[in-house]
Amino acid sequence: MRAWRRHLFYTTTSIKATWKLRLGLLVLVILVGILTRGFLVSRVGRSLVCREDVAASDVILVENFDQNYLLFERAAALEKAGIARKTLVPVEASGDPNVANPVSRGVAEVMARQARLAVWEVVIVRETEPVSLNTAAQIRERLARDSVKSVVVVTSGFRSHRSSLVYRAVLGNNGTQIHCVPVFGRTTPERWPDTWHGIQQVVEEFVKLQYYRFYVLPVLS
Repeated sequence: MRAWRRHLFYTTTSIKATWKLRLGLLVLVILVGILTRGFLVSRVGRSLVCREDVAASDVILVENFDQNYLLFERAAALEKAGIARKTLVPVEASGDPNVANPVSRGVAEVMARQARLAVWEVVIVRETEPVSLNTAAQIRERLARDSVKSVVVVTSGFRSHRSSLVYRAVLGNNGTQIHCVPVFGRTTPERWPDTWHGIQQVVEEFVKLQYYRFYVLPVLS
């Protein structure tokens, strides 16, 4: 009887110790998560952003995939600062690959006018998968025709690292210098988890970056 009580005592003590250990580890993990949350959030956000690199170039290229007015506004500021004399704006083609989609072109015209871009031209592109790569290839043809040797790519912040990789891979072999300017609205690398839209945007761009980095771009090398 005493042996059974002793066994029960040690078993109960062991269970309590195990649960205390598990509870302690859980508390430790939670504390580490809280203390490093800001660092991890910023690290993930910044991994999607290119290093800003503004330099005098032949043209400014507005990545007009999401039709973001802030990109036009930043391009206009760069133009005013004398970074480049002309801005190129890709717009989606209509049924005829040589004719711009009237809605896409109309929206671009409104944004360019509101941002007060002085000299800009549309580049008609066919958006086929993978969109970023195929768009860059079509833009390469236009740049070659105009003998452009340097480009400032103005692009959405969380998309910018992917865009930088794509344009360097597609245009770098031609000796074209690529400069990257990321643009942010309210959602920043430090505050993206604050809204569902920010989380969705970062997760989507993170997946796309890995897809291009490990699947699409290696084919070009």
